[in-house]
Amino acid sequence: MTVDLLLGLQWGDEGKGKIVDVLTSNYDIIARFQGGPNAGHTLEFDGIKHVLRTIPSGIFHKNSVNIIGNGVVIDPVVFQKEIEGLEKFNLDIKSKLIISRKAHLILPTHRLLDAASEASKGKAKIGSTLKGIGPTYMDKTGRNGLRVGDIELEDFKDRYRALADKHEAMIAFYDVNIQYNLAELEKEFFEAIEELKKLDFIDSEEYMHQAQKAGKSILCEGAQGSLLDVDFGTYPFVTSSNTTAAGACTGLGIAPNKIKEVYGIFKAYVTRVGSGPFPTELFDEVGATMARVGNEFGSVTGRQRRCGWLDLVALKYAVQVNGVTQLMMMKGDVLSGFETLKVCTEYNYKGQNISHFPYNIEPENVTPVYKEFKGWKQDLTGLTTYDELPIELKEYIEFIEKEIEVPIKIVSVGPDRKQTITK
Repeated sequence: MTVDLLLGLQWGDEGKGKIVDVLTSNYDIIARFQGGPNAGHTLEFDGIKHVLRTIPSGIFHKNSVNIIGNGVVIDPVVFQKEIEGLEKFNLDIKSKLIISRKAHLILPTHRLLDAASEASKGKAKIGSTLKGIGPTYMDKTGRNGLRVGDIELEDFKDRYRALADKHEAMIAFYDVNIQYNLAELEKEFFEAIEELKKLDFIDSEEYMHQAQKAGKSILCEGAQGSLLDVDFGTYPFVTSSNTTAAGACTGLGIAPNKIKEVYGIFKAYVTRVGSGPFPTELFDEVGATMARVGNEFGSVTGRQRRCGWLDLVALKYAVQVNGVTQLMMMKGDVLSGFETLKVCTEYNYKGQNISHFPYNIEPENVTPVYKEFKGWKQDLTGLTTYDELPIELKEYIEFIEKEIEVPIKIVSVGPDRKQTITK
């Protein structure tokens, strides 16, 4: 029996979907433990690009069971479209995908609340994806939410109506111009609920307990990244759930002492979507080149990602908070062609050099301190072994390992599952 975690260590978009896909053949169960449909996992194989929003990344492997845990928030409409998009691949979704009854539902009015709240903030907006995720987690912690298990109750529609009416009163309070047709949105919502009912709902904590007793191997999959954690991220520019290792325990009902390996995924550089501080962000042609070569656009939202040099202060922080045991470096191929690479090793924080991640990393407080590395010209996308990598990249990797004190076991050199080098 093994329970391993796979987490993003930056501001999301690290390439978790690809690595889950690469690792899935080693596991019986793939379980998603937090987040909502704003967090797209992109997988690429056999020349086809797949974007998953809520469904775990093991869905394409015939022998794995995929669980959506209690820590996830589900939009039935988005979920239905996601399933419809997978139909052409002849996947046995009914037997391969199960959902925790304790997972919360995103209502149409949650999305409207999200839009009203963001519109009311003006220039202070946090960069929400407007998928209704924040308001859904607010209802969860406020003990007002509707859960998947409520769908099985006779008074589900009455419960829905009471919460939706409350939301409409809150939308009116924001006093912003939000145009919507709720009757139309609700029709779509309840049609999607009927489709959701065709899947099996489980008491996931009991299911996971029995799976562990039976010796099943489990991979717990996070969404977003550690620096977007509601407690440990760059608050308030964060998501509404715990994206760190602790979130796997609360989002699936797994005891901390059952967790073995913690795989930490990071890019060879850094990206961020939406608002919020980003110490190593590049505003020049180098940053623009990273975005273009790395195709840095959101897999779900299409939003362009901000790009910058690798930040070891932030990476070390994420490794510590999560207890990472193995590192996996993504998109090494994107850095090919740069004459010089930079890595942030410290922050100058209010005039003093520090190597830990402080409470506030706004630009008025933090200036990155860089170490420079020689770049490489070689195209990495066709390489298959670590020995083939250019010496400059090996030096880059070995420096990171020395600073972080955790081994880098995988180096990704392209989007396809085959473009993965094991060290």
